[in-house]
Amino acid sequence: MNKTKRIFDFSFALIGLLVFIPILILVSLIIKVKMPGPVFFIQQRVGARGKLFKMVKFRSMAMDHHGNTISVKGEKRITPLGSRLRRYKIDELPELWNVLIGNMSFVGPRPDVPGYADKLEGDDRIVLSIRPGITGPASLKYSNEEELLSKVEDHQKYNDEILYPDKVRINKNYIKYWSLGLDIKIIIYTLLGKKLREPWLN
Repeated sequence: MNKTKRIFDFSFALIGLLVFIPILILVSLIIKVKMPGPVFFIQQRVGARGKLFKMVKFRSMAMDHHGNTISVKGEKRITPLGSRLRRYKIDELPELWNVLIGNMSFVGPRPDVPGYADKLEGDDRIVLSIRPGITGPASLKYSNEEELLSKVEDHQKYNDEILYPDKVRINKNYIKYWSLGLDIKIIIYTLLGKKLREPWLN
């Protein structure tokens, strides 16, 4: 699994970076003009085997915010430009670099901030056996996660008790049923904005 995924990831991350260079440069310039400060948001995340790495994204939030790691739709800390970047997943494009150098995969569990991986026990820790992904089955199921969180009073509790455990369950099943064809299907469904229909997903 890992060798096949790595060959696929490296090849298409390199192609993707070459193809999207004009867009990456354009978005960088727009952010620099519209949102003074760093162009990129770089944050430490947990990768395969619990190893920490620095994930890079386009910055979508104001510099002086004091929010937590959970994003909720309509938050003031997310700038108007940042909201558009997030809506179309453009803020994720720099993660192609993480895929190229081997920190991430195109498909896999989304990389958590330090602390969440410590909550994994028993066979749940299998989700740390593979590289985290730009997208994945859990990401597709909860593509409206920020909207879901905006409808509950306690965002942290809902994330920790409902969303996170279900994502772990889905990612365990993804590892169990993995195939290169499944990865390609997940990538295509992500680009098309479609929901993945798999028996083990629900």
